[in-house]
Amino acid sequence: MTSVTMHPGSSRVINVLQITDTHLFADSDGSLLGLNTEQSLQAILRKALPRKPRPDLVLATGDLVHDGTPAAYRRVFGHLDSLGLPVYCLAGNHDEATTLRQTLRGERLHYVPQLLQGNWHFIFLDSTLAGSEGGHLDRQVLEALETRLAAAPDKHALVCLHHQPVPMGSRWLDTMAVDNAGEFLAVIDRHPQVRGILWGHVHQTFDRQRNGVRLMATPSTCIQFLPGSDDFALDTAAPGYRWLSLHPDGRIETGVERLEEIPGSLDLASAGY
Repeated sequence: MTSVTMHPGSSRVINVLQITDTHLFADSDGSLLGLNTEQSLQAILRKALPRKPRPDLVLATGDLVHDGTPAAYRRVFGHLDSLGLPVYCLAGNHDEATTLRQTLRGERLHYVPQLLQGNWHFIFLDSTLAGSEGGHLDRQVLEALETRLAAAPDKHALVCLHHQPVPMGSRWLDTMAVDNAGEFLAVIDRHPQVRGILWGHVHQTFDRQRNGVRLMATPSTCIQFLPGSDDFALDTAAPGYRWLSLHPDGRIETGVERLEEIPGSLDLASAGY
């Protein structure tokens, strides 16, 4: 990923829809622990798109598919392209980045390292680690982050990745966090224009502040993990998404919305997947 997408726009609010951990399969009947992930994604999109104000762009922050197959990517990209909005994708630990790139089609779907729009600078990091469920930001990624932030000090920055860079308070899940988060946060601390860090992976809501930076995680569009659990456990919360309104002065308004109910029957006794 070497290109940058630029949409200068005007000094106005940028409205963002974040969806994450969609976990689609090659087969439309594919289910994850009892939940049909494609049907759940469709329900989320039906709920999110009519929301006002209409999103300017969509962030899909990893684990787009569950089985890593080209057919699964074609399926999820078909849904995303049909939104009629620019969509910026990240790879997660269940993704195959090469297959993701090769399958990506259409002018509205993007897999790029950064986006400049209005007063905001979106930076997209690859936190995946080959052969691991956990995350890592290698030296080249951290150097690129430093360089990109230094090149646009007058833009408010939202840094996006898949894995959590801070503990979630869940023993099993925090074994799969960014393993060099201290190095990452040291870069963030050197650039005061960073307003927020946004991630997926954890299948639950998180919204806190660190040194004036908003830290945000978002529910999956399918299954949810039980917050604060020592071992793998599913939550009975419904699938959800996050909306963000990014103001020209750097303020972030955001919230999570969920379906009214889980569209299926979860295997709550499962010990993992």
